[in-house]
Amino acid sequence: MRKTARYFGVFLSVVLVIAVSIWGPEALAKYKDKGILNEPHIELVEEAGEGYRYQMNANEKLYILSRCLGIQVLSESEQSALTFYAGNANLGYEDLEGSYAFVRKYNGPSGKEITDEQIYTSCNEGIAMLKELNILPEEVRDVNAASYNATLYSAIDVLEPRNNVAVWKVELSNSQRNADKQNRLIDAYIDADDGKIYEFYARTSLLWRDIDTDAIIEAWGNYMGLSAPTAYESDNPLLETTPYFKKYVFPGMGDDRTIVTVGYYEGINEIFLKIS
Repeated sequence: MRKTARYFGVFLSVVLVIAVSIWGPEALAKYKDKGILNEPHIELVEEAGEGYRYQMNANEKLYILSRCLGIQVLSESEQSALTFYAGNANLGYEDLEGSYAFVRKYNGPSGKEITDEQIYTSCNEGIAMLKELNILPEEVRDVNAASYNATLYSAIDVLEPRNNVAVWKVELSNSQRNADKQNRLIDAYIDADDGKIYEFYARTSLLWRDIDTDAIIEAWGNYMGLSAPTAYESDNPLLETTPYFKKYVFPGMGDDRTIVTVGYYEGINEIFLKIS
């Protein structure tokens, strides 16, 4: 009798295991579906449009921008007699020189960047900071939408598109070109994420003898969050269209480097800081 009961218990256990293996997964799935179906659920995911944006350090961002600006003929001042080429929006990457592209962002800021409405305020905040650091003199005037144009660009490493930097170019409007430019910002490139000024040209009353390039580059490097520069070793006076300049070298990406120039155009009293 006991043996029969034991066999019967084993039989029931086997039947139970078989039943659970057959109907258990289906019942569990239905139970989970009840908690999911017809109920809203939120899941945080990365924005698809920002898939190529990732955090680069200050030296890397400076290097990418310098390479992208280097494929263009940049306007330094009237005295340089160069004309700025903003690029053709219809060009594909295969039509662009080298592996870097500087393209206008016609779709506007991504949502994380400084907007059209904010850029002039951001630029003025940057100018105020450069004045505080004695990079620009106090006499340089603020910018405004009535006298300046602002255009958003992307500086892109075409072979590694995640290496990209969004920048605003703020420049004196063509309608103001014949106006008095004394103590005015002529143009500047501004980081679209944090508002820091990479490059600028400004008219002041300073003379070349008043400009301490070493102090300016040290203050600007700290402001940008860059590692310490070294002097650019070249005595070639033809590197610029003015004899008044000094160049510095910052680490770039890998073994590459970025050259930053502090210079001055005599006659029009224009101080500039540019990257190349």
